[in-house]
Amino acid sequence: MNPLRSRVHRLIDQLSDEEIESIWPVLEALYYDFYMLRAIEESKQTLQPGDTLTREEALRSLPLL
Repeated sequence: MNPLRSRVHRLIDQLSDEEIESIWPVLEALYYDFYMLRAIEESKQTLQPGDTLTREEALRSLPLL
């Protein structure tokens, strides 16, 4: 186990259930932010020219109401 992971585990072990419940919304939001950032970084590495639309192309593909 890497040192940072073991430090996090020790920190969590020291917290009470009430403390964990109170910080969970913050941790959950950070987790989702990290998940999206990782997905964005991966897409930047695999994105090829022509894989995206210009603004005008995207607007033309939208159905007219």
